[in-house]
Amino acid sequence: MKKITADLMHFKTLNDLVRDCEDHDIFIENCIGQRYIAASSKGKNIIITGTPGNALGAYLDGSEITVNGNAQDAMGDTMNDGRIVVHGSAGDTTGYGMRGGTILIRDNAGYRAGIHMKQYKDHIPALVIGGVAGSFLGEYQAGGVILVLGKGADGKQPTGFFCGTGMHGGKIYLRCDEEPDIPIQIKADPATEADKEDMRPYVAEYCDAFGGDVDELLNQKFYVLTPNSNSPYKRMYTFN
Repeated sequence: MKKITADLMHFKTLNDLVRDCEDHDIFIENCIGQRYIAASSKGKNIIITGTPGNALGAYLDGSEITVNGNAQDAMGDTMNDGRIVVHGSAGDTTGYGMRGGTILIRDNAGYRAGIHMKQYKDHIPALVIGGVAGSFLGEYQAGGVILVLGKGADGKQPTGFFCGTGMHGGKIYLRCDEEPDIPIQIKADPATEADKEDMRPYVAEYCDAFGGDVDELLNQKFYVLTPNSNSPYKRMYTFN
């Protein structure tokens, strides 16, 4: 394992070290806001302590990143494959334009998480948020899965305003007791047993990373958000 102490190291120097490292496992300690860590990375296992800066794992292409702390904005921007696991919260625009891979956030996400997520054939991105998300979650979502478990929300809608605005593909699952307040072009239906089975792999992956009982979570009430059939954008995208 390659060990790198970030401290006040310039972000370009740190990124060069990560990119050029021949070791599979890289441990970055005392990260202090360095940007673009592991951008376009593939084939590596990167563990970070501290707080990485914006665009962590941007364009990620197969590496696994674990953050023992919080992450800032634009994490997983346009990621293609791989996995990011955050033992804390994440900032705004998490998973912007995701087209593959998985992001697991133990706690909360900021505004516009999952904006412009998309999928093609078996490339189905997944964003799982354990707590709550800010406004505009899944804005213009064209594919993929967003799951918000709503821990700490006391059964209330675990998102801010305008969830799913412009959504024309994919699904958003929300754990809450009452029908969520969403834009008119989105449908919200109570999750069926079949829906919960579709959710199970994502809930299981979350619980495996952070702890929790899969069946206990799935026994709670969820809503499934999908585009309304009258959406004017749906015909512009290929889903199968």
